[in-house]
Amino acid sequence: MRRDYDLPTTLPLFVLPGAVLMPRTRLPLNIFEPRYLQMVEDALKTPERLIGMIQPLDESGDVLAEIGSAGRIVGFSEQDDGRYLISLGQVSRFRLNEAEQGFHPYPLGQVDWAGFELDGGDEEQDPDWHRDNFLALMRRYMDRHDLSTDWEAADDAEAELLVNSLAMALPLEVQDKQALLETPTLPERRALLEGLLEYELRQSENDEVIQ
Repeated sequence: MRRDYDLPTTLPLFVLPGAVLMPRTRLPLNIFEPRYLQMVEDALKTPERLIGMIQPLDESGDVLAEIGSAGRIVGFSEQDDGRYLISLGQVSRFRLNEAEQGFHPYPLGQVDWAGFELDGGDEEQDPDWHRDNFLALMRRYMDRHDLSTDWEAADDAEAELLVNSLAMALPLEVQDKQALLETPTLPERRALLEGLLEYELRQSENDEVIQ
């Protein structure tokens, strides 16, 4: 996403397990908790309209991942029951230096953007990506989990869109999603995702044999 503003050193943090925002993707969110409703209203008053998505690494939510991803509110609607439906357009990943509660009902993070310059550039390419093999693996995984998708759109999607969208949408463990977010490049992320799907499929097959 092209931007005409400087990235801030402080971000409001949306702490949510299983929700990651990959480079050049969009993430729809249903906002209903009072503290996050306030966060959205505050973010909309700023020129950047940024929210930092970050995963907790324990059940208490006190231990946050070192790497998160910031998104700009690119669309929102207010519902009759007070909820917000928003869409975040990814701007850049960030390194979380420190999180603090302060006077807001939501946490604020002191962040560093260095090392994620690729996020603001053009779409990444993956010269080693084999579409047919990847789609076959994807079909096996989704069949195993009774998941559905728009296969016509998947067949036409570029590698980056497909890999990043799957990394966000598939029901992977928090640690796996975090590892995918932290991989520096698309080829590395694609290779990791393939490994995770193959490992999970082998585990499922072994469980069936044991039973």
